[in-house]
Parts: sequence; C-alpha cells; structure tokens
Amino acid sequence: MMKVITLADCQEFASDKMKKNNLFQTERLFCDIYCFEPGQEQKGHIHGHQDKVYIVLEGQGTFQVGSERRMLEAGQGTLAPAGEEHGVKNHTTQRLKVLVFVAPNPA
Repeated sequence: MMKVITLADCQEFASDKMKKNNLFQTERLFCDIYCFEPGQEQKGHIHGHQDKVYIVLEGQGTFQVGSERRMLEAGQGTLAPAGEEHGVKNHTTQRLKVLVFVAPNPA
C-alpha cells in the first residue's frame, strides 16, 4: 500500500533539543524532517558509510560539511558524503525545518 504523508503533520518541535520527525524508512534509506528552535543544533558528527542530504524547507541555518560552514536558506540544500563531519545550527531567532535523506539506512 502506498504511504502518503502531509508535511505539515510531520513537523513537531521540542524545547530541549532538535526534533527528528520520521517520514519514510526502509532497510535502504530513511527520510526525516529535522525541526530546530532558535539556537538548537545538531553537533558535528560522522557517518562512516552513509550519505546525508539536507534540504532547507523553512528558515535559515549554518550547515557544516567537512571543514566548510555555509548559511543555507529555504530552497537550498547540501550533501554530506560518508566519512565527512557534518552538522547544523539554527543561528537565527526563527524556526528552521530541514528535509533529510540518509542512505543506506544505518538501522
């Protein structure tokens, strides 16, 4: 059966830390919406065997891939290849929503 989601229903925030909201998951891939309140971040980390794609849906954030940091806004995205340190910080006073794809699924 085809799974259909509505993005607006999958965007929960948490006051204590960035909230991951799962949209789709298979043994090969997962897709989440990460929701950041102002000042929240996903600290830099490395996935040894997974590629990660970030697409900004709303707001602005500082994205790190390797040693480079760039501010991205709605409609922009970036790729964090396997083995590269990556992370996101909402450096603004507005909420940040990011669509995230990871493959292969590490779970």
